[in-house]
Amino acid sequence: MFKRDLDLEKRWSKLLEGLKETIGKKPADLNGVLFLIGVQELGQGNKIFSKEQKQDLMHIAVCKVLSYAGFYELDHVDQDGWPHWNLIKELPHFDLLDQEKLLKIQVLEYFEKEYEIVIE
Repeated sequence: MFKRDLDLEKRWSKLLEGLKETIGKKPADLNGVLFLIGVQELGQGNKIFSKEQKQDLMHIAVCKVLSYAGFYELDHVDQDGWPHWNLIKELPHFDLLDQEKLLKIQVLEYFEKEYEIVIE
């Protein structure tokens, strides 16, 4: 494993611990963090979501975090308050491990920019 991969995993672990302190429960994985971001970005508070809505929340989160890298831009928010995004730059063709790394990097950037916390 490369040093930068170790650094990423160290920063990721710190983020998960910080989320545990904030919300009282440590997210199990990247999907759990994406769900939290989706709920935050929707801005409708903690409520019961259907399975389809949970998938939509994760999509909102992926679009939001990848917007920092220039892949998506917010198109509009519909009458129910759900944001809709446009793909503006093709995503690279990565294997699953590299996709996960990209998302983790962008999730860390999300928390650093949105909440002004430095995760080192």
